[in-house]
Amino acid sequence: MPPASDQGTRAPSALAANLALKFVLELAALALLAYWGAVAGAGFGAVALAVAAPAIMIVLWARFAAPRSRHRLAVPARIPLELGLFALAAAAGYAAGAVISATIFAVAAALNAGGLTAWQQWES
Repeated sequence: MPPASDQGTRAPSALAANLALKFVLELAALALLAYWGAVAGAGFGAVALAVAAPAIMIVLWARFAAPRSRHRLAVPARIPLELGLFALAAAAGYAAGAVISATIFAVAAALNAGGLTAWQQWES
């Protein structure tokens, strides 16, 4: 019997769905950070935070986590970065009062990380 981590034990659609979920989580993290910025600030500060918070994540992700980045971190360093950014987005959602959204996001991120690990998809 093949090991559970063998990608051959899962239908290709399940593997593709897990990678698609990761992309949706990246977008949701940006939305949570933008929402936090809009709620945390006042006036122009709210606009600045709503733009700056997701922009910082975009820069970090593009530089160190994006598949085509020339400076992409090795998996052992990239996993904590990605999960840390997701945790920060979830915490921002909680702080902004979007408790249900932040909880759904955190649970989905944890399940996705489990799938990425079990199906050896962190290199994707």
